[in-house]
Amino acid sequence: MSEIIQDNKFVELTYEVIDKKSGDVLSTVEFPLSYVHGTNHVLNSQVTDDLQGRCQGDVIEVAIDGNAIYGARDESLVFTDSIDNVPEEYREVGTIILMESESGERKEFIVTRMDDKTLTVDGNNPLCGRDLIFRLKILSVRDATPEEIEAGTRVIDGPDIDTDRIVPI
Repeated sequence: MSEIIQDNKFVELTYEVIDKKSGDVLSTVEFPLSYVHGTNHVLNSQVTDDLQGRCQGDVIEVAIDGNAIYGARDESLVFTDSIDNVPEEYREVGTIILMESESGERKEFIVTRMDDKTLTVDGNNPLCGRDLIFRLKILSVRDATPEEIEAGTRVIDGPDIDTDRIVPI
């Protein structure tokens, strides 16, 4: 009998993010994501609520408002400039550019458009402003160890991670 997802269960899953309007797959996470149900805040609470009571092998779809997770689209984060002002290495659509404000705050911008004269970058999360479907496939469910419960995920030897800076998906 399969284990049921409930508090203190270690869960591994993969997922893809689908644009509800177009049906296009926007991103895929094929490497298993693991967490301890009820103790981890990597997944959005709406997602974990829908995972409650499910078991290994289940595939579920969770409708998510991208604005609720990633914030509303902010047009002030979209900039178009003369291509002559942009270094060669950034002149490709899809390139991620890390920029720093005068106050030292860092933000990623993505090159979204380019022509012979201009280049446009966008600092909005590509998923904001969209109605999304998270399709999750549950790979395994088991009792979590006390160490995993404390950490909220699999415990392995490695670098310390500042969990206060993790942003839920």
